Amino acid sequence: MIWCVEDDASIRDIEVYALNSTGFEARGFEDGDSFWQALQAEKPELVVLDVMLPGKDGVTLLKMLKASQELCRIPVIMATAKGTEYDKIQSLDLGADDYLVKPFGVMELVSRVKAVLRRCSRAKQNDLLQVEGLVLNPQEHTVAVDGQRVSLTYKEYELLQLFLSQPGIAFTREQLLASVWNTEYLGETRTVDMHIRTLRQKLGKYGSCIETVRNVGYRLESKQRDSSSH
Repeated sequence: MIWCVEDDASIRDIEVYALNSTGFEARGFEDGDSFWQALQAEKPELVVLDVMLPGKDGVTLLKMLKASQELCRIPVIMATAKGTEYDKIQSLDLGADDYLVKPFGVMELVSRVKAVLRRCSRAKQNDLLQVEGLVLNPQEHTVAVDGQRVSLTYKEYELLQLFLSQPGIAFTREQLLASVWNTEYLGETRTVDMHIRTLRQKLGKYGSCIETVRNVGYRLESKQRDSSSH
């Protein structure tokens, strides 16, 4: 799903139509508030974000995206007015993946979206996630412990990938539910604990890397710990 944040209805409709007609799913937002609210329930593959928006402008929204642990990996293409060199430089410095200068053609939009998605996909696939002898390969969707392949369920894999991608970060059980299960269980967090327990068992000596953070949740440390502490 590609999200287009643009306050000009005619431009927004053209963007959404162009993307939908070339095989993407696209959705439009007229301002930053509605866009940000929607992000709490769903995550897009990519965002086309206009700089000039009512309320929170595009640069402010870009800063908010990049400051969020959950949202910082979403690719962003900024749409800037012609001649605003500062906006382009500032956007790229803040972590935007590309920019479009208005007025732009629909085929340029589609081409830039495809290019950024390809680039981000390759970056994700080529990055091995590793702590000592524990290695997760996103491209092969495999996990190995000291060279031996380990079989994980889909949710166990997703949990481990989240932990390995952000070592040292403590996640609450609610955050893990939202990130891995994409839902809220209204306080029912035992499913997280069960998956953590089986994941630790399957990881053998590296299971102790997943630490329990008292009164918070769990985090992955980059060094093995004494498993008797759990």
